[in-house]
Amino acid sequence: MRETLEQLREIAGHCAGTPVWSLPDTDLIDAVHTVHDAEQMLAAIKLHLIREIDGRNLPITQQAASTAVWLRERLHVSIHTARRTVDLAQALDRRPVLDTALSSGTINVEQAHIVAKTIHDLADENPADVVDLAEKTLIADFADWEPATFRKAAERILAHVAPEAADEADRRAAERDEKRAQRTRAFTLTNNGDGRYRVTGWLDAEAAAIVNAALDPLCKPDLERTPAQRRADALVEVCRLALHTEQLPDNGGDRPQVAVTVPYDVVRKELGVGQLDTGERLTAEQVRRLACDAHILPIVLGGQGQILDVGQQRRLFTGPLRRALVVRDGGCAFPGCDRPPQWCDGHHIRHWTDGGDTALNNGVLLCGYHHRLIHRGEWEVRMADDGRPEFIPPPYVDSERRPRRNIYHRRT
Repeated sequence: MRETLEQLREIAGHCAGTPVWSLPDTDLIDAVHTVHDAEQMLAAIKLHLIREIDGRNLPITQQAASTAVWLRERLHVSIHTARRTVDLAQALDRRPVLDTALSSGTINVEQAHIVAKTIHDLADENPADVVDLAEKTLIADFADWEPATFRKAAERILAHVAPEAADEADRRAAERDEKRAQRTRAFTLTNNGDGRYRVTGWLDAEAAAIVNAALDPLCKPDLERTPAQRRADALVEVCRLALHTEQLPDNGGDRPQVAVTVPYDVVRKELGVGQLDTGERLTAEQVRRLACDAHILPIVLGGQGQILDVGQQRRLFTGPLRRALVVRDGGCAFPGCDRPPQWCDGHHIRHWTDGGDTALNNGVLLCGYHHRLIHRGEWEVRMADDGRPEFIPPPYVDSERRPRRNIYHRRT
């Protein structure tokens, strides 16, 4: 076998180094299928070897903690990939039908993983003959399906091979999934150290449905953001809306709040770099954006950071003034945006930190996304002669920079 494998490596190396540009279309397509089938057969050979290595405990004799750890070091793969490989190698050893299907190229490695998991899940609560029939049916009837649809077929395989047991199996599976999801639910917000935070976690199906229902209205497609960016913005918008409801429980005796400390140069009348109470930095632009529709508590600090004076909070764009903005703008005033007023902040056309008044003729409603866009400075907003806001696009959008208005919320 060793000699055969060496020849195989030599042939594969020769094929890999051969230019393919001269192949006719039909030959090119046939070659892809041939190489793919060969890959699956080679994967089966590798799995047979790994199962034998595992069975002989060779990794343990070489001071590895497990076969998966040994594979990680030897093959330079992730521990997750190594564990899945060992599991599949063991499954092939126990299931000759699955082994034959992969070795012959009838199914691919991804499908084999799905079959192996399905068999494992069915074996605990179903007779052996039902499990065997499910395995054969998946391979014989669904091998032409790509993994996503193949997995759906696997989830419903009992309905094909044992309809009388399918409903009860679905109930048990749903209960099992719910318990696992509840036990492993998690949410992590990790500082990446470069100004970004990584959001990771797990939700059960019910919780995910609630989150999706809240995020989906805020994820309207547009040409400027990717789907992932829209979902990220929507998550922040939902949290912003929750803060605006005034219904969240107190946090340490205060309402939930974002605390920012920012130096102000009295001579230059400029904001410096802000600092959150967690120690993270914010640009002056981010501070201005937060200040647009927030409680501002002026605190005068001495040179060593001691508090010399504490002023009173000033609420911005609330009460009758907020209602007046809603009546006038009807929602986000940016051209083309249809987001309703409850998703919007009050934005100072002339920044409050620059002496801008908190007044109807200096305010405009903007959703979170367009609020950030205006603060970047490429678009300008101004109050027209009729007392309504209009927006001046940057030259790359309109070389003549003609004013634009929102028509979605127009009442007259």
